[in-house]
Amino acid sequence: MLTFAIWVGFVLLSLSLLLNFWRLLVGPEVIDRILALDTMYINTIALIILYGLSAASGLYFEAALLIAMLGFVSTIAVCKYLLRGDIIE
Repeated sequence: MLTFAIWVGFVLLSLSLLLNFWRLLVGPEVIDRILALDTMYINTIALIILYGLSAASGLYFEAALLIAMLGFVSTIAVCKYLLRGDIIE
């Protein structure tokens, strides 16, 4: 039963990534593209955690944590750039 739930999660998260990628490409405004990229980070983290569960390895959880930190910092950097035109003052 757990294997089936993990595969369903893989399929749904992959579909979500595709829809987010579509929003990233077509987004009418820059804000939509930033939100789509941020949501893609979250979906990627969920995919890595699901793969870690299916592989029964703790290494993937550390990789997911690293991607979460990079995603947060890059989102803040892009937002600061859009607001002020400069990342570092």
